[in-house]
Amino acid sequence: MSSNAFGKLLTVTTFGESHGPAIGCVVDGCPPGLVLDAGDFASDLARRATGKSRYTSQRREADEVEILSGVYEGATTGTPIALLIRNTDARSKDYSEIARTFRPGHADYTYWHKYGVRDPRGGGRSSARETTMRVAAAVIAKKWLAEHHGVRVRGHLSALGELAPRAFDWDAVEANPFFWPDAGMVSELEAYITALRKSGDSVGARVDVVAEGVPPGWGEPVYGKLDAELASALMSINAVKGVEIGDGFAAVSQKGSEHRDEITADGFLSNHAGGILGGISSGQPVRASIVLKPTSSILIPGRSVDLDGQPTEVVTKGRHDPCVGIRATPIAEAMMALVLMDHALRHRAQCGDVGDIRPRIA
Repeated sequence: MSSNAFGKLLTVTTFGESHGPAIGCVVDGCPPGLVLDAGDFASDLARRATGKSRYTSQRREADEVEILSGVYEGATTGTPIALLIRNTDARSKDYSEIARTFRPGHADYTYWHKYGVRDPRGGGRSSARETTMRVAAAVIAKKWLAEHHGVRVRGHLSALGELAPRAFDWDAVEANPFFWPDAGMVSELEAYITALRKSGDSVGARVDVVAEGVPPGWGEPVYGKLDAELASALMSINAVKGVEIGDGFAAVSQKGSEHRDEITADGFLSNHAGGILGGISSGQPVRASIVLKPTSSILIPGRSVDLDGQPTEVVTKGRHDPCVGIRATPIAEAMMALVLMDHALRHRAQCGDVGDIRPRIA
């Protein structure tokens, strides 16, 4: 399959299927000297993992990273870093009944027309399982960005169906299984998802992600715009159907006098642009949002056709998320971190001799 790699100076290639023996990635372009071991991956992989609570799929994978290359004596060497995670809890028999059926809302029909080959086991490459390796690769990017530029990337769930946070506290985000910034609403979310699971249905979600500490100057002016490549990376996440940079579609109703981010000697007065102007970072926080569709694997019967084109009814059994967006926060963080590190390296390569530019707006 083509197009399994992205990035220019920092290139990530992922491989493997949801129910194959293993999934993996190759991270090429990481500079040498970054201290790295298998333990560095545990935290973010645990944040993305299923089976941690009753509100996500009950598939329980060990997600233990094997570093196959690119690290020597505890530090990166500058050569390709190969990472492998073995699948330990795949149940392919859950999908035997739909091997000859196109599930509504899934990639079964489109994969069939593109490749003429059907791998029904958990969705194959279109499964959210593939995103595990993006999160693993981004552990490297997050660590490098923090050490070299003081950049911090973090995100949170900002909408679950019709529910939205009524308060905001970053400390609350990591203290509940929903990455929800309003601690007072967690019990409400629990009841909502429990009822949704019992009904056999699913719902969509929105995730906001922000990178703080990004200096001005990262990105390209035309075809390599930071926001364009960030949008492309975020859109590549399974189930994402919309991406916003900064205020995004809210700009439709804003006046120019409101949307423009005025500048004073003390700093920017707003950040409607999401920290990117003309495709280049402004030094403000880089902000983006993604919208994820409702999970298509549900217990409510749906009409479809089989491989012979005959009408059939589909009920998707197995272990699925009532809302895939619940565990999408680490994935959105990962894609932003990987794009930012790639652009940081590209900026250093082309404009490393430009030097310190003034004024520097706070």
